Amino acid sequence: MAHEKLLIAFGLLAAASPVSASLQGAPAAPPEALYCMRIEAITGSRLEKVVCWTRAEWAANEVDVDAEWAEEGVTVVGG
Repeated sequence: MAHEKLLIAFGLLAAASPVSASLQGAPAAPPEALYCMRIEAITGSRLEKVVCWTRAEWAANEVDVDAEWAEEGVTVVGG
């Protein structure tokens, strides 16, 4: 019985974790909203850069916002 309760508790924690949230992709927002995501630091720099573009601009640069959001997403502006 104790093992069942422990498994249920771990299951609830896993369901609330960021990994499960990432499966849903980026938050929905109007077309003009800016999705801000981290991009790789320039060689020789340790500072990450955050770039904010619309969903269409990310797509034009061959970036799938929903696929990258879990690891690189920062915020949505105007959504």
